[in-house]
Amino acid sequence: MEHLLSLLKQMFRSDELPASRLIRLSTDRPVVFVGDIHGDRVAVDTVFSRFPPPDYGIVFLGDIVDRGFDSLGALTRIVAGKQATPDCVHLLMGNHEARGIQRFSPADFWDGLPQDQSEELAQHLTKLPLAAWHPAGVLATHGALPEVSSLRGMEDVELGSTAWRALTWGDWVDEDRRETIVGSRPAFGPTAFERRASALGITAHIRSHQPSAPTYLFADRCLTLFTSVAYGDGIRRVARLAMGKQVETARDLELIEL
Repeated sequence: MEHLLSLLKQMFRSDELPASRLIRLSTDRPVVFVGDIHGDRVAVDTVFSRFPPPDYGIVFLGDIVDRGFDSLGALTRIVAGKQATPDCVHLLMGNHEARGIQRFSPADFWDGLPQDQSEELAQHLTKLPLAAWHPAGVLATHGALPEVSSLRGMEDVELGSTAWRALTWGDWVDEDRRETIVGSRPAFGPTAFERRASALGITAHIRSHQPSAPTYLFADRCLTLFTSVAYGDGIRRVARLAMGKQVETARDLELIEL
């Protein structure tokens, strides 16, 4: 844990927020999107081995910790990769990185830490970005899309806000209904997806978070992705966006089993 905290101190100063909550991805390399990890260190090592930076950009969609056997190892490996190739490796905030904002369950990794380490780590992770945008027309988040007027509105989403909750906790459902919140999870239907995607100017949304969601939703414009054996059918999957690829739907990304 001390090594992880030392790495994070180098990434974030305790009195600074990131310049933007939105990452703008480079087009000069293929990009691999990685779904929930949840302590699956083997999945993290396999991603770095098969898609090594700087040949690839890697976007981890959040929920690196809890549930699995090696949350600390998985998170440390990703942060070390970020330190080594900061322009190529990106980690988004999932709801399981939001310990400094609200409580949640299960939280076995967090609950097993001494209080001082838990508080320090939580404070660092509140500074993670919330989304990654690629000019091919792709936006990656952990949960759903927020109600903002443009892509620029993603840059300064406030922690704990309605937009933040949509990004880190939001579910997609395949029918329109009154938008509701079950526990901490707001749910949005196809009309909300179309409205929000249009405002953001994107053709595809790549996300994780919701094990009950179909792999593709909304005329294949939304891909829900998992890279941990903790969920679904136990198959680790990533999505690769090739260089120069213009995206019309999420199926234009290659779905790869690790």
